[in-house]
Amino acid sequence: MAIIQILLQLLLAHILTDFVLQPTAWVVHKRKKKAKSLYLYIHSIVAGVLTYIILQDWELWYIAVFITLTHFAIDLWKLNHKRDTLRIFLLDQLFHFVVILISWIYITENINKILPFIEFFFSSSALLAISIGYLLVIFPVGFLVGKATKRWHNELLTDGKAVSLEAAGRYIGIFERILVLTFILTNNFSAIGFLIAAKSILRFSDKSEAGARKQTEYVLIGTLMSFAITIIIGFLVREVAF
Repeated sequence: MAIIQILLQLLLAHILTDFVLQPTAWVVHKRKKKAKSLYLYIHSIVAGVLTYIILQDWELWYIAVFITLTHFAIDLWKLNHKRDTLRIFLLDQLFHFVVILISWIYITENINKILPFIEFFFSSSALLAISIGYLLVIFPVGFLVGKATKRWHNELLTDGKAVSLEAAGRYIGIFERILVLTFILTNNFSAIGFLIAAKSILRFSDKSEAGARKQTEYVLIGTLMSFAITIIIGFLVREVAF
């Protein structure tokens, strides 16, 4: 079997198990009963059986057993947390993906290629530049923009006009910068203009409140600063990587 095909088969089995063939009633029952829930065991067995069927290699029964046991352990870890937050969900899916990756590496006998790949990654200027570029726009640039616009944010708080979802602006900024950097690296410069236009329509659609001009100016300053820094980073990455 093709190497990529096996990885896709393992991923398909997981997606079907976790998101398609798991009724909401099972999730609620598992959350309530945890290890005493019969559905937790059924769900884990389904994960293994689906993996076995989709792989279509009947000698790989031990992979199905491995998937079943690890799926049970990971789901039980998730259920033992009081709140099913986004962080817990992402960690849960990350653990499942690591299990899938381990299974894939074992089936394809690619364990001897991991170290050369790591060595290649850290010796490739292009990959390092792209990775650093995304890390910069996700983390430091956000802090920089936040610090630079803090006095205006405080002014809005003083005026009592900074009413928005908690941390929404930070996450919007992160996704915006990821998109802008991706557009630059893929030569889709015109898409940046559409992104700015789309945000402008949303931000300027309802400005009937008194003092809304200050909020608009605050958002505009933050957006332009964020975009400008990301564009500079994008061109620097392109200079190194391409």
